[in-house]
Parts: sequence; C-alpha cells; structure tokens
Amino acid sequence: MEQRRLGKTDMQVSVLGFGGSEIGYEGAPEETVERLLNSALDAGLNVIDTAECYESSEELIGKTASARRDQFYLFSKCGHPRGIGSEDWSTPSLLESIERSLRRLKTDRLDLIQLHSCSESVLRKGEAIAALQTARDKGQARYLGYSGDSLAAKYAVECGAFDVLQTSISIADQEALELTLPLARKREMGVIAKRPIANAAWKEPHKPIDSYHHVYWDRLKKLHYEFIRERPLEQSIAHALRFTLSVPGVHTAIVGTTKPERWLQNAKVIEGGLLSETDFAAIRERWDDVGPATWIGQT
Repeated sequence: MEQRRLGKTDMQVSVLGFGGSEIGYEGAPEETVERLLNSALDAGLNVIDTAECYESSEELIGKTASARRDQFYLFSKCGHPRGIGSEDWSTPSLLESIERSLRRLKTDRLDLIQLHSCSESVLRKGEAIAALQTARDKGQARYLGYSGDSLAAKYAVECGAFDVLQTSISIADQEALELTLPLARKREMGVIAKRPIANAAWKEPHKPIDSYHHVYWDRLKKLHYEFIRERPLEQSIAHALRFTLSVPGVHTAIVGTTKPERWLQNAKVIEGGLLSETDFAAIRERWDDVGPATWIGQT
C-alpha cells in the first residue's frame, strides 16, 4: 500500500488508516476485531486512529493488536472523558485521559495525541494545548494534533502548536480544501482526512434513520453527482475515496468498518491511483456550483 510522509513528522503513513469508532460504538466482538486488524495490517495498513470516547474501541485495539505494536502508528484523541457528549479540557482531565488511553491500548507511548473537536475559544485559552505539550514532554506522545473542522481547525493550523490536522474531507465536505489545507500545506503539517467517503450516505434510497448521516445525505441529494447516479455502489464509493486521496495535502484517510473483508476491498480500490484531473475538477466544480456557504465541515 502506498505510503506518504505525514507532514514534517518522521512517520511514513499508509494512505488508508483504520478508524476505531465503529468497532466501539457497534460493540464488535473481540474475535472480529482481531481478524479485522490483522487483515488490515497484513494488507499494508500502518495507521490506527481511535479516541477515548469511542466506547470499547481502545480496549479492543489494545487486546487484539498490541502484539504487533511495532508495525503501526497509533493515534488517539482526548477531551471527552465521559463519552462524546461530555467535555473537559482542563489539564488534570486531559492528562488522566491520556494515561487511561495508554493503559487501554497496552502501550507506553502514542505516536499522535489529538484534541478532539474542542472549540476555537478553548484553543485560544491555551490550557488544553499546554496539557498535550506536557504529555509530549513526559514521553507519552510523540506528536500533537487537532481533530476538528471549520474555524476552530483554521485556528489550530494558524497557531502553530500542532504537527497534524485531522479534518473532514469528502465529496460532501469540501470546506477544508480552501479554509485550512492551503496553509497546512505551506506549514508542512500532516493532514488526516476523516469521514473520507461521507459515510457512503447515498447508499440508502431514503433518508437514513441514523441522524449522523443526515447532513451528508441531504447534501448529496442536492449535489446529485453523475458518478453516483450512473455507477454501482462499490464503484461510486471507490470514486469518492479516490477523490479524497487526490486532494492536495492529504496524507492518509481514516476509514472505519466492523467487516474484516472490507480491507481487501479498500486496498483494491486505491490500486486504481488518484482521480484524473478531469474527474477531480468535476467534483470540485459541482461543489462550487451547488454548495452554499453554510455547508461547513462536519465534526
């Protein structure tokens, strides 16, 4: 699998990374996660990204992949110690969270620790950033990152405190292509694309039950991309993923799944390389023609 250097870090990351939210939120059995992660690592993936608030995700990764710890880069996030609806950006809470993550993941060091979608005002106060710097000074994390979108992500890039930005980039989420990525590239920051296939929200003919998919489903109905209308689902997902990986400045795209066989399919998808300039431009032009200014990045 192709690798790209993650900004100015020393990490050569696979262009596809594993996102740990689904295995936690969907309660994947340990045996399934073991097969899933081993098949992904065997296919050349070397990035695993998770978070303290993804329920059992960290524990599952620690139990099933810690024996192969030297074969992948391990990223996590902090700031929601009691689940995704909670927030605590104080130094004691963040440092305790990082220590919990290390125990759960059965490792003594994270390759990247990220603030998980805190607001611009939290970033400007500085305490949360200082807490991550303390964790780095203690040897608990090698690099610092911010995971989030829109104006908070813009400040995270501008402030110079972070090595890596994780942000939403997809056919249904393109604000970052102009708002944050040009400066991130100039500063040689690593860029991780989250939600890179827009949750494949178009796979359902009717609006999904899960509200997490609603924004992208609504946007895609208006964007009405030709490749979604005319291609089978697997081909349209492949086209969407290749678009995200074709965005200048993107180093790796985090894709989550609970299905072990999905990784072989994903690996085959990217064998086709990047989109042609024509195909890439068509998606960008459609976004510019249809998307209003209110279509901001979705956390």
